[in-house]
Amino acid sequence: MYLRGKIMGWMGGLLCLLSPMTAESNGTPSMSAQTIPSGWKEFHSTPGNCSMMFPVEPEHISEKMAMPNEGFELKYDAYISAADQQTVFMLLVAQYPDFVDESYAQMSLEGFLNGILTHNPGNQLLFADLLLVDGHEALDFFIRTGNVYFKGRAVMVKNSMYLMAMECEIPKYDEVRYKHFVNSFKIHAVQKTSH
Repeated sequence: MYLRGKIMGWMGGLLCLLSPMTAESNGTPSMSAQTIPSGWKEFHSTPGNCSMMFPVEPEHISEKMAMPNEGFELKYDAYISAADQQTVFMLLVAQYPDFVDESYAQMSLEGFLNGILTHNPGNQLLFADLLLVDGHEALDFFIRTGNVYFKGRAVMVKNSMYLMAMECEIPKYDEVRYKHFVNSFKIHAVQKTSH
């Protein structure tokens, strides 16, 4: 799949997650209910303790990235699902050390976006908005690179960052599918067992 390599290239943004930058919010976009695209299935991520809808069963990649300047390893799980040859949906769950928590959320999300933008000089930011998703700080963004759109949402929950994104060729852009994908994301409460 030719877009897979490009999607993994966006991972460069993770390297800058802890680098602060300034960003302005222009308000929270309204999300209206959408019709469920047919054939989509709910997928559960055990490492991320979350679920979301994908057009087809996603491919799972689990990696660790050394962060020598920060002195720790970053563990992430990526789930990649190709709706067709020109459209890919992905969920990335990045686990940071305990000291990276929601008190750093805005700085971390802005640093993530900055990392994506500086990773490829051809990336053009169309918009970025800070918002709250189920009480957690989040960042919606929309990037264009040549004839490709990369639209997504990053959410910080404790020391985990969840990135949901759609990458597609511009003629294949479908806002209904994108909203269905992003709005299907759910974090599940940890079940406590009695002994």
